[in-house]
Amino acid sequence: MPKASEIKKNVAIEYNGKVYLVKEVSKSAVCGRAGGSLYRIRMYEIATGIKVDESFKADEMMTLADFSRRGVTFSYVDGDEYVFMDSEDYTPYNLSKEAIADEVPFITENTTDLQVFIVNDVPVALDLPSSVDLTIIETDPSIKGASATARTKPATLSTGLIIQVPEYIANGDTVKVNTADHKFMSRA
Repeated sequence: MPKASEIKKNVAIEYNGKVYLVKEVSKSAVCGRAGGSLYRIRMYEIATGIKVDESFKADEMMTLADFSRRGVTFSYVDGDEYVFMDSEDYTPYNLSKEAIADEVPFITENTTDLQVFIVNDVPVALDLPSSVDLTIIETDPSIKGASATARTKPATLSTGLIIQVPEYIANGDTVKVNTADHKFMSRA
């Protein structure tokens, strides 16, 4: 059983007799003599989708729910549902656009290394690779002589995500984007 300080995003935990999917973890240090770190965890109940915000002490023990990960590839969009195909047995997994709203700007037809989290035989979340390659569809013209450490400019990517890129990047370039902080890493 892990401590609250060891809980990460996209982990299923049991809390008050229900299963929740952790969507966000933030740490706050408490001032004072008996101070210790508090972890504020935003989680969603798997069965109903109800959001719950709870605070836990760093050394408080948590119970992990039984879940599995399956390697998948993006298949197609069906209304508000994204359909992913299991890489091994070709089982389709449907996830609502609302459930994977944070991951949607990084999903393209050629995104690899995707994983679906399955709790009680129900797909509940999508795990992205640490970085993805996306094509720039709109940005200001590149400037000749601009260095890699120069100023940045906004760029719209093929999925609609807008990030800051160095001035030497031009339309049509493919760039590597960090999926955790939505930042430019390098040219692809």
